[in-house]
Amino acid sequence: MVLSAIDSATTVLAADSGWTILFTGDNLTRLLGGLWTSVSVAGLALVFGIPLGVVLGALRIMHNPVLRAVLRLYLEFFRIIPTLVILFLFYYILPREMGVQVDGETIAVVAFGLWVAAEISDVVRGALISVPEHQVDAGKALGMNGLQLLWYVRLPQSINLMVPATINLAARVIMTTSLLLLISVIDVITVGQQIMEANRMAHPDSAFWVYGFVFLLYFIVCWPLAMIARALEKRAKERNNG
Repeated sequence: MVLSAIDSATTVLAADSGWTILFTGDNLTRLLGGLWTSVSVAGLALVFGIPLGVVLGALRIMHNPVLRAVLRLYLEFFRIIPTLVILFLFYYILPREMGVQVDGETIAVVAFGLWVAAEISDVVRGALISVPEHQVDAGKALGMNGLQLLWYVRLPQSINLMVPATINLAARVIMTTSLLLLISVIDVITVGQQIMEANRMAHPDSAFWVYGFVFLLYFIVCWPLAMIARALEKRAKERNNG
């Protein structure tokens, strides 16, 4: 009888423990849905920003001081201004000044996309100028113009340097999507806060379990990207060292 009472008490405690909040109702599905929102915003920003960044990076190696100065200013703007301020600028100020109404996810994709383009432009510029000059001179000797030199000489030899940095940037963008709750986007952080608020009395320790689970979700998404980037960087160094 004593053992039965102990088992019953254990069952009750287990039912009331904080971790059960993750599996109550549709909480788990909502958290995964919020994660999908974060990842999809980051993915669309990368799809939009990477091609634009490649073009801007290629333009930055041109012998045009005005163009290079403008693109450098563009890069420094996104590096100096905090991402949160950029999101507020795009979400609160620009739509009001332009008289348009845009949802938070679209604003986030545009803001993050322009940030990605700025960062990728610097990655591409650094990789392109790392190509040995004798390779470029060889292309010129074959009669290649500037575009052909870029496409057939510089890009193929610098792509190995671009990919690891791009993957690292992708992980950074995914982590930065934690700011989406500040512009009313229902991401994984927002869902976690809603779950904690709704269960504050029944599960006082829900913050530990919910935020712990959110941390785990971000880790599952970003850790493989970091490992891939590290492996590619190692391979690139081995290839460069012969």
